[in-house]
Amino acid sequence: MLKIIKEFLNRGIINDKEVNLKKAKEILDKTNGVLLDVRSHQEYNEEHLPGAININLYDLKKEITDKIKNKETTIVVYCSCGVRSKKAKEILEELGYTEVYNLKEGLYCYRKEL
Repeated sequence: MLKIIKEFLNRGIINDKEVNLKKAKEILDKTNGVLLDVRSHQEYNEEHLPGAININLYDLKKEITDKIKNKETTIVVYCSCGVRSKKAKEILEELGYTEVYNLKEGLYCYRKEL
């Protein structure tokens, strides 16, 4: 029973770090954070959100500390549909980054808002 309660509570915490595009913009404006695109370089070159930097998900562990040294930097992560960015968020948190948000549903759900 305790395990079920913990999972429920953790789900609420995780959802606080799942943000829509409007909330992501607010967070980035307020904190001067980093918008991180974890799609391939080709996908990034074809289309990306303004101001985003690109680190492919598969290179994230080896490249992130060169690009974002301060582990308290606010980072909003995104990909195409939210799957890779969710994994990237987990990796960043495992590496000790404390303020990581996932753009839920990814870039393609927000094309109309760009």
